[in-house]
Amino acid sequence: MSYEQIGYGTTENSPVTFCGFPVDNLERKTETAGCICPHTEAKVVDPTTGEIQPLGAQGELMIRGYCVMLEYWQDDEKTRECITRDRWYKTGDIASLDKFGYCKIEGRIKDLIIRGGENIYPAEIEQFLHTHPKVQEAQVVGVKDKRMGEEVCASIRVKNGQECTAEEIRAYCKGKIAHYKIPRYVTFVQGYPLTVTGKASLLQILETGVEGI
Repeated sequence: MSYEQIGYGTTENSPVTFCGFPVDNLERKTETAGCICPHTEAKVVDPTTGEIQPLGAQGELMIRGYCVMLEYWQDDEKTRECITRDRWYKTGDIASLDKFGYCKIEGRIKDLIIRGGENIYPAEIEQFLHTHPKVQEAQVVGVKDKRMGEEVCASIRVKNGQECTAEEIRAYCKGKIAHYKIPRYVTFVQGYPLTVTGKASLLQILETGVEGI
């Protein structure tokens, strides 16, 4: 494939913290956001405990280095929320790191589902559901539950001419993904409401999903 520069960063990090190279293999070019930039530190932590995650495991990506901004202008509360005392910036992104410093961005912390104390990353379930032969598109959100805190709800658009049931989806998941990640609720839609930037509106999907439960 012809080379396109891959990178990742935030405005608060001035702005690029990971960057790809022309010599990277196809997997790194297509599945990662590149390698950590020089003089920059990165770690992935459990979003609920703050413990550093092992390589390859998902969690919140944090960045430290001269690239990190000093503060939000005249907003001490926001600064304390996003930057720790030892100057780690909380990106709010779900990511994983490999032993070579390459990063995979998996989603956003605000989309994280916490079911019975287990952290569930919607993107992981969505990617699996896309392997179902009848599924055209899938969006996964968390819905409130009195006993578990949250439950997994999958909103699915099937391929043209196909019919599918919630039982079929759950049976497909059984034994292939962890039992607590199997959607308790499955709804089927013709399409997804979009935000002004053209992305699926998770808030509206959640509202629609709750109505369909």
